[in-house]
Amino acid sequence: MGTRIAGTGIYVPKTVLTNFDLESMVDTSDEWITTRTGIKERRIAKEESVLEMAVEASRNAIEEANISPQDIDAVIVATLTPEKRFPSTGCLLQAELGMDKGFAFDVSAACSGFVYSLDLADSLLKSGKAEMVLIVGVEKLSEIVDWEDRSTCVLFGDGAGAVVVKLSEEDSDLLASSLRSDGSLWDLLYAEKCGYIKMKGRELFKVAVRNMEEVCKEVINRAGVRPEDIDLVIPHQANVRIINSLAERLGIPGERFFINIDRYGNTSAASIPIALHEAIKEGKLKRGDLVLFTAMGGGLTWGAVLMRF
Repeated sequence: MGTRIAGTGIYVPKTVLTNFDLESMVDTSDEWITTRTGIKERRIAKEESVLEMAVEASRNAIEEANISPQDIDAVIVATLTPEKRFPSTGCLLQAELGMDKGFAFDVSAACSGFVYSLDLADSLLKSGKAEMVLIVGVEKLSEIVDWEDRSTCVLFGDGAGAVVVKLSEEDSDLLASSLRSDGSLWDLLYAEKCGYIKMKGRELFKVAVRNMEEVCKEVINRAGVRPEDIDLVIPHQANVRIINSLAERLGIPGERFFINIDRYGNTSAASIPIALHEAIKEGKLKRGDLVLFTAMGGGLTWGAVLMRF
């Protein structure tokens, strides 16, 4: 029995904030943002709450998986911007979906949240503790961005991505994973309680590329495949320069990396599931393909998961 992605769904807010809009807010320019990050625009949740975005993405994924919320045994929500301090956004989502069984919880691993959650879901499925798991990455980063700080406010956006995973006898499985963290580097990317995102960009860039390269190579080797066997890489959408550097270090052609940062910016834990959904819809990921997920975020946390889709 393997772990299979049965359905995906997304929700992105209606409000679009372009680089040209930001030019009137802070001392920056479209050219400066685009060349350094690859971002052209991002979505801002002016009307939508974290929970509302999570619910919409989840319903889309559940519908695509052709199941009922009652079929779900566990809900994992990856977020650094929860709806409330407590209870968990996972519990609130469970209630909104009308589930009356199973369990729910949040994962706080910043931008690595979806990778962590996917590995956790795989463990729940293969241990027999669940047969169907809903994973949601959702963020409302616009609430914790200092809109007067041009080094950070240009980077982040809001949105949600959801994935239903289940046990299956079909040719799908999570082949290898590697999760890491280093709390001593917390001050490279963090937010104080009720505070804004703070980041040391140059230092973080170097650490991100090096550490993601390490875990990606580890899972590729552990799965007994070669970099050239990878059909698609879906990295955390943080910075196009990081993605390009990672592609070069892994020896995987850039065209095999799915990139949508230009339209959404950095949506933290939501970035990989949003990108996964779009990759499937665009025909860039097909059943039987090898797909590599990798991310790095505040904590510092990082990781990689290799799946047979």
